[in-house]
Amino acid sequence: MNERSPRASSPPGRALPIALSAVAAPLLVACSNPLAQRPSDYGDPIPRARILEVEPLALRERAPLDDDAAILPEPIPAAERLELPLELARAYTLENNLDIRVALIEPARASQSLREEEAAWDAVAGIDFSWIETDQPTATQLAGTQIDVQRLTPRIDVPLRTGGAVRFGLPIEQTRTNNPFTILDPSVTTDFEFSITQPLLRNAGRDAEMFALRLAAYDEGVALAQTKLEVIRRLAAADRVYWRLYAALRALDVARQQYELALEQLRRAERQFDAGRVAEIEVIRAEEGVAERLEAIIQANNAAKQEQRALKLVMNAPHLPLDEFPILWPATEPLVAPLDLNPDRLTDLALNQRMELLELELRLAADAATVAFEENQALPLFTVDYTYRVNGLGSNLSESAGILQDNDFADWDLRLTLEQPIGNNAARARVARAVIQRLQRLSTRDARRLAIEQEVRDAVDNLQAGWQRILAARQSAILAGRTLEAEQRQFDVGRSTSTDVLDAATRLADAQLAEIRALTDYQIAKVDLAFATGSILGAARVDWRPLDPRSGDEPNAETDRQAPAPGDPAAVSVAEPAEADSPAASRAKEPASQP
Repeated sequence: MNERSPRASSPPGRALPIALSAVAAPLLVACSNPLAQRPSDYGDPIPRARILEVEPLALRERAPLDDDAAILPEPIPAAERLELPLELARAYTLENNLDIRVALIEPARASQSLREEEAAWDAVAGIDFSWIETDQPTATQLAGTQIDVQRLTPRIDVPLRTGGAVRFGLPIEQTRTNNPFTILDPSVTTDFEFSITQPLLRNAGRDAEMFALRLAAYDEGVALAQTKLEVIRRLAAADRVYWRLYAALRALDVARQQYELALEQLRRAERQFDAGRVAEIEVIRAEEGVAERLEAIIQANNAAKQEQRALKLVMNAPHLPLDEFPILWPATEPLVAPLDLNPDRLTDLALNQRMELLELELRLAADAATVAFEENQALPLFTVDYTYRVNGLGSNLSESAGILQDNDFADWDLRLTLEQPIGNNAARARVARAVIQRLQRLSTRDARRLAIEQEVRDAVDNLQAGWQRILAARQSAILAGRTLEAEQRQFDVGRSTSTDVLDAATRLADAQLAEIRALTDYQIAKVDLAFATGSILGAARVDWRPLDPRSGDEPNAETDRQAPAPGDPAAVSVAEPAEADSPAASRAKEPASQP
């Protein structure tokens, strides 16, 4: 006769999973079909017409008017000029330049990545809960057909900086069964567990465990170096645009002077024609010269407007919009004096201060760490796991905890795991790739050092040649002025023509423009030399800080202004962020130096 296993009544908690399933299933189907695809899965859609269609620009034409003629731009009144010293232009650039603002955010982002890696060793507290019900037929009456197990495990996981991990756990388990031979029903077990896992070869040691942290620190240093380079670049750009605006306004003055000379020649030719001393062709030639000078004024005026906008764009000051007004007027005159330059010393200074080299050094350090880490990853995986457990058992929690406290029942287990890919080809390839990348970057560093040396020496040559250009252009302008005066006297006595006078005036304008270009190129050459050495011009020390866009604060850039000595073209360095919290910031910090 076949007998079925005894079947006890359902445990008290058996209906709970059924109730949860009955409620959760229709709710899940009503809220979202897990197998269906929705348009919102792709994010906000972009109108296809906006991407696939190109709209034409409609420009309206008007009929020519009778009074359409070239208009002489009005001179800029002194009352409408906004006197702008070069130091103030630099200050506006530091405070408002959008490129600097974007660059200042990158170190803040990199510092958060470093904080994320530092948090990898934070202890983790957790609770695991499981509820398992089984209802299975058995072939023996020694086992129950229905078992209800509820397990609650509070735990704390502590990562170790040697690559291992420690866990402290207090598992509590309650078991109900319909087994008639069970002594305790329900039964409660309360254990205390201590376990440690430690790799001995692969992933073992502080160097392997700190690899990601070390890379994050190097990345933060790279971000600081790149930000400093961007600050120097934008300040140098502000200086260059400032001097280009100076040159454009001076060129506009020369164009107006040429226009006045052409008008004077026209009046002189008309007087001579009225007196019957010259033919009418001289008046026509003089009128042609006036028209040519008017075109030159229009072009020079347009160039000055464009340089105005370029400087306003770099400064991005709120009270200086990009429209025509207010009109910026450079208040700083160029310092024209020969400089005593030592190319070897300037080259050494550049090799010490250039942020590109500091960035390469940090990346080389990261490459060295990567090589060491990949070599560690090529080792076999040999792990030791040890668990020590104190056990408690009772019909309720209090009785089980009492037995646990008595520490009468304890056990432990030790496990060793050894694993190694056959051939280990992937790990060897990663090691070789890391070594090749480091060798490649070493070659890049050598090439960068040569490029920097060439850049410095070219800047020195340009600066020395610029001084010679100033002397030559100034002498040419003086002689061109004398030639014009002589041609005007010759015309008054009838021994010259309007063409000769206008040609002399043109040569004077060319000489004056050449002198202006030489002056401004000399100032820009000093800016280029400072940039090539990793410095800035002026008598101020710039101190910047990373910007966290969440705070809504303005970029933290301060300028300690000092009064320069007369004729002193001293350049000062850009300071690294002081009192930085991260190790990479302290490595990136350099002493300030002045070329």
